[in-house]
Formats: sequence, structure tokens, C-alpha cells
Amino acid sequence: MKVFVFPGQGAQFTGMGQDLYNNNPKVKELFEKANDILGFRITDIMFNGTAEDLKQTKVTQPAIFLHSVALALTAEDFQPDQVAGHSLGEFSALVAAGAMSFEDGLRLVAARAQAMQKACELNPSTMAAVLGATDELVEKVCAEIEGVVVPANYNCPGQLVISGSLEAVQEACVRLKEAGAKRALPLSVGGAFHSPLMEPARIELAAAIERTEIRRPICPVYQNVDAKPHTDPAEIKQNLLIQLTAPVRWTQTVLEMKKDGADEFIELGPGNVLQGLIKKCIPDANTSGRQ
Repeated sequence: MKVFVFPGQGAQFTGMGQDLYNNNPKVKELFEKANDILGFRITDIMFNGTAEDLKQTKVTQPAIFLHSVALALTAEDFQPDQVAGHSLGEFSALVAAGAMSFEDGLRLVAARAQAMQKACELNPSTMAAVLGATDELVEKVCAEIEGVVVPANYNCPGQLVISGSLEAVQEACVRLKEAGAKRALPLSVGGAFHSPLMEPARIELAAAIERTEIRRPICPVYQNVDAKPHTDPAEIKQNLLIQLTAPVRWTQTVLEMKKDGADEFIELGPGNVLQGLIKKCIPDANTSGRQ
């Protein structure tokens, strides 16, 4: 069974999508439509912007979405048995699988980025990568700390990202290293994504999601919040509504897809992060990518 997976924030690089734009008229048309919808020329930043320019949340998220979706919509062999995306990538997966239109998906991603940026400014907060600890240990340590700190991204066995207030994340890093974690590294991010501190963003985005038409996708979409396959539009919408404050269960998603018959994983979008994570979940997995 063929699975297409879509990356999240962090996969961006200068020059992303430029070859596609130059060599494929359909991609060029899609990218120009995105410039019109967003109200600024995101393609100029994607092709020529600095790493700092690309790191702005309002740029990063639409840019990765645009690059990923363009690859899916113009691939002649895009006939997935399953799809999934990591955080932001879930929106790419839903558009690629026909659950929402490209235009609606891009508007939601742009609204999501703006809402997350505002939430970050409201509450100074951060994330940290914890390496070499079990999920259970990370969950236990987070639960014992008084401030806001929660598991945010279950990326692969032995790699879990925590998210929360500056002080609580710092304390969790110290305690986790004392408890045996190999490393606990603060990440250079704008705020505490996939934690309760994203509640203002969730509320702001919920209205936009409620207005968006969700259709039955062409194949099951494995969603972040429960790592389960979904085709019912009402369930898909409900899971999207809580995605911003819920953890990304990527490890569980990959294992669930494998259990359901996945034997070929193809990453569509900038970078190859998901291929690496999938290999750590399933060492003999058949993985490839397209940029």
C-alpha cells in the first residue's frame, strides 16, 4: 500500500519550489494563485528570501503547504492508499486527498499561522526536544511539574518534543536529564505549539475551520490527534478543531499505517525529515521523497 506523507514547519529552505515553478506550468499557475490569495508574493521569499525571512511563521507555513500540495496535485502517480501530515502537514494531506479545496486549505493555513504568531506574542513560551527517553518517562515528568509543560510531538521512539512556558520547559529539561534522558535541547521556535498555550489560536482558527467545507477524501487521512484513519468529514473537522492544542502523535500514526498495510512511504515537500522519522519507527520501511 502506497502512503504519501507531508512535512510540517521546519522543512523550509531558500529556493524551495523554484524548479517546480520554472518547469511546470500547472505549478506556476498554482503558485501565482497563492500570491493573489495571500496578498503578498510568497514565491519571492521562497525562491530568494533569507533563512530568517523564511522562518517567519506567516511565511513558513503557507510556503511548506504550497510546495507540498503542488507536488501532490501535479504528480501523475498520486493515487494514495493512505495520507498523513505532521502538524501543518495535515492540511497539505487533506487538500491532496480532496477533503478540501486548495484555496480553502491555503486560507486556513495562513489564518493558522497568524493565529499562532499572536498566541506566541501573548505568552512567552518554548519547546524542547527530548532524546533517549521513553514516552512514559517524558509524560510522567511533565505531569509532575506545576507550570504548563506537555508532550507535543511524538516524533519517533526516543524522540519527543515537549512544549510549554519558558520556566516549566526549562525545569522539565533538567529533570529529564537527571532521570536518564540523553539530551533535552531547547528549540529555536516562536512559542509552545501543540500545548494549552495555543488556546487563543485554537479559538481564533476554529471559526475559520467551521466555515470551511470538508468533503470525503479519496483515501483515509490519518490525523494527528488520535493517529487513526478518518474519511468522515464531520470527524475530520472535529479533529482539526483540536489539533493546535493537542499533541502530534506521529510515532503512533506511522505504526498504525503500517498495521493497516502501508509498505511504501513517499514524502512530498521540502526536506526529508519524515523519511528519517519513519525509518526510526519502522527500520525496514521503504521510504522516498520528492522535492
